[in-house]
Amino acid sequence: MNDFLKNIFVWLVLGSIIFLVFNNVEPSAPRETISYSQFKQEVLSDRVSEVTYKGDQMTIFGQRLDGSKFKTNHPIYKSDPVLDAALQENGVITSYEEVEQPSVWSQLLVGAFPILLLLAIFFFFMRQMQGSMSGRGGPMSFGKSKAKLMEGGKVKTTFKDVAGCEEAKQDVQELVDYLKDPTRFQKVGGKIPRGVLMVGPPGTGKTLLARATAGEARVPFFSISGSDFVEMFVGVGASRVRDMFEQARKNAPCIIFIDEIDAVGRSRSQGMSGGHEEREQTLNQMLVEMDGFEGNEGVIIIAATNRVDILDKALLRPGRFDRQVQVNLPDALGREKILKVHAKKVPLGPDVDLKRLAKGMPMYSGADLANVINEAALLAARANKRVVTMDDFENAKDKVSMGPERRSMLQSKEQIELVAYHEAGHAIAGLNVPSLEKLNKVTIIPRGNAGGYAQYTPEEHMPRRREHMKARLVTAFGGRAAEEIIYGDEGVTGGASGDIRQATAIARQMVEELGFSEKLGHLYYGRSGFDPYMGPTKEISEQAAAIIEEETRDLVEWALGEARRILNDNVDALHRLKAALIEHETLSAEEVERVVAGEELHRPEEIDDDENGTGSSGFLPQIGAGSVSDGGSAAGGAAPTTAFDPGK
Repeated sequence: MNDFLKNIFVWLVLGSIIFLVFNNVEPSAPRETISYSQFKQEVLSDRVSEVTYKGDQMTIFGQRLDGSKFKTNHPIYKSDPVLDAALQENGVITSYEEVEQPSVWSQLLVGAFPILLLLAIFFFFMRQMQGSMSGRGGPMSFGKSKAKLMEGGKVKTTFKDVAGCEEAKQDVQELVDYLKDPTRFQKVGGKIPRGVLMVGPPGTGKTLLARATAGEARVPFFSISGSDFVEMFVGVGASRVRDMFEQARKNAPCIIFIDEIDAVGRSRSQGMSGGHEEREQTLNQMLVEMDGFEGNEGVIIIAATNRVDILDKALLRPGRFDRQVQVNLPDALGREKILKVHAKKVPLGPDVDLKRLAKGMPMYSGADLANVINEAALLAARANKRVVTMDDFENAKDKVSMGPERRSMLQSKEQIELVAYHEAGHAIAGLNVPSLEKLNKVTIIPRGNAGGYAQYTPEEHMPRRREHMKARLVTAFGGRAAEEIIYGDEGVTGGASGDIRQATAIARQMVEELGFSEKLGHLYYGRSGFDPYMGPTKEISEQAAAIIEEETRDLVEWALGEARRILNDNVDALHRLKAALIEHETLSAEEVERVVAGEELHRPEEIDDDENGTGSSGFLPQIGAGSVSDGGSAAGGAAPTTAFDPGK
């Protein structure tokens, strides 16, 4: 409202100036300009009816008998007796008009108008520059901090809004206590950490936790991204760092949060060229500013990154980022709490079990869980439902992880039968090995790039035994073995390419890293070096590399042979499971076990909608199918999935 009133005032002043200027300009009607001799001749010829002498009588305005008007100038500074006599003789109306002299103020205003206009333009640009310096943006803002300031008390996020990272909240609780009562620590000579580095995978809630810390302490909160410091102009980043810390000192006690600090804090020893001077200057200025704080100034820096390994060591030394807070992926209890937080505004159906949903989504981050909740709500709205049901959540999990359904991918009967045998092979192989990964669902409905897939739920926080990893190898080759048994060697497709890639990664990990090779012993042959030009390197001999290749091959071939043996012993079950998949498209783990045992499978009803024509329950999405992480599950937030690739 203040800006609105200021604008009105400015326009009123400008309008007044324009009115005064134009008010002093007399509008004149168009007149013919003639010479003085012509004017004199017309008077002598009695063609003039009226004459007006204006001002100093040097300007003459006249009107003829025919009504036309003219104007002329008196060439001499004395009267003309001949003209005066003719005017009197012909009865010409003669008048004298004095010109009203403008006031001194009007003359000053008219004369100073150009100067006032230039001053107005000058002050306009000065205000723009002042606005940019105060953080409102402008033509001179590139040297100022882009940190967004939220005043104390305006940050509404608290620890109640953060779930799934209880240990991390305990680590930052000390910061809150200090900001609320710094004298408590000063009495005993204690100093709060100047910087806290939050480390964890993407989507685990690092930014949310930092905001909640400011909300709990009710102090100003500066938020900025690491990339905002880096510009093409030399010295801009360092200038923004100085400005940010200067603002923080003025608002102390406060919190500065730098998201993705690895954008500016990358190690100065890395890189292939010397074109990083601007980034290094920015980093050096940040190091200086952090050292420049006095002990208990009340300014705490919180930074977040998921690449702590590439940060400069100078940032991590004591006195700068004194403390690292691990914000890891939530466990089952944490996932349940996160689901409850995000489901507060979602009307849930009576069949929704958030605890079961949480257990069925290992390796999921908080962002993944929030996305599943949102997709479930969208699916329910699309179906004109009043509440979100369990089926909506299950469909949402598959849609988020694997993509939308693509029923048009498998059009022929032969294709559907091939995929059914492939996925049935995975399921039967997995049921006959001592695996920690429980079968969750099997489906032949294409999603994303997968023509069908079998999903497994891994046991969390369980040690990786050799027998369990070998069981994963056998399960991965169940699809390829089923194709060989049903169609023969010549009828095998390339649909198991992802399974082969996954099995190879598992076998190589067993040989190189976990010490499960008798020939290599208990040595580590994983990646042990880093070359700035070649990337990760392995410092192993050619002999050791050959043995690794041989041992990996032996494990893979053993797994394929074991999968063939299991499926040959269960051919009848393979055919029954294939038929059930073709009929129902998706089977839960309980239904798979019933079909394999030879029981009849009857469903009370088949749910058929746009997203999923199954009524399966308890299945888990796959994000990044076929990839293997160090934790023994598919990377990106889901359980291992064996998928059929229709493009191979």
